[in-house]
Amino acid sequence: MGKVLDFPVHRSAHPARAICTRPAGKTGELIEAKEFSSAVFLLAQSFVAVYESLPRAAVLFATQQRWLLCHAALSDYFRAVRRVGAGLTRRGLGNLTQHYGIASRNTAYAFFDEALQYNFIRPVAGSRGGPSDQVGPTQLMLSMLIHWYNLHFQALDLIDGGGRAARFLVEPERMLILIEPLAAHALLSCREVRSPGPLHAIFAFAEAGRFLVDRLIAGIDPEDLGRQDRLLTNVSSISHLVQSFGLSQAYVRRKLSAAESIGGVGWSGRRGRSQIWISRGFYEGYARAHARQLCILDDAFAEASSVLASSPVKSAAIFDS
Repeated sequence: MGKVLDFPVHRSAHPARAICTRPAGKTGELIEAKEFSSAVFLLAQSFVAVYESLPRAAVLFATQQRWLLCHAALSDYFRAVRRVGAGLTRRGLGNLTQHYGIASRNTAYAFFDEALQYNFIRPVAGSRGGPSDQVGPTQLMLSMLIHWYNLHFQALDLIDGGGRAARFLVEPERMLILIEPLAAHALLSCREVRSPGPLHAIFAFAEAGRFLVDRLIAGIDPEDLGRQDRLLTNVSSISHLVQSFGLSQAYVRRKLSAAESIGGVGWSGRRGRSQIWISRGFYEGYARAHARQLCILDDAFAEASSVLASSPVKSAAIFDS
């Protein structure tokens, strides 16, 4: 499935639509927090662990485009659930990706068909499999989504001592119905989230690229952050990355060479046989992207909690058996 869904990037025809909904100052405050770097490493290490333990499921989040398509599809599904509707349609996903400028309609249809084939989504009761029939996420997909949100809420809690993760896990089904449409709209509408800088773009739209970046960040010694411009990782061979992510050596070499050509990565000694370093700019770009996402998710959590407190949402049968 990973190779089939590695589509080219489709740029929005409406760039003015892609604006971040969170003030930049709030992101800066988060980055300045004492425990922010610890939260960044928590996320990087956790994402690598997810890929290593569930590579087939993690492929849905392995590239920037798939990650965006997943949020578009799931947000539409949960909106339908809240309206007491049945779910997502193939045509509906195509329309949504056009609205946000995520991908071509054909790319959205191919993503939908592959997700159905690999049992990440399945027809809801009464559907016959046609383009207008409705689908919903399977237990595997929903479990991945819950885990994804839980990791981010843990990161936020680490920064400010809050209790979001515990609150979320009390009733994740009800929280998802509210949180996912709110968070997905903000993520899909934020230019800085959707379009990473040149270093991250090298990896973000490539096969398993998001996890390659996570692995490099996870391999940094946190003690180096305050004193070095070149941050050594514990990755010392291309074969290590190849084995971890099931990619070809030629493919990984091309990506590292592209990042090296603009000063993002390098070798501390003999090329291919020594520790890889990443630039401080590489780390800071990664950290800023996570700060923006964490701000968006914090807002969505706060709004969903407020809604549930004032007018509890009935838990729909959103989980497949």
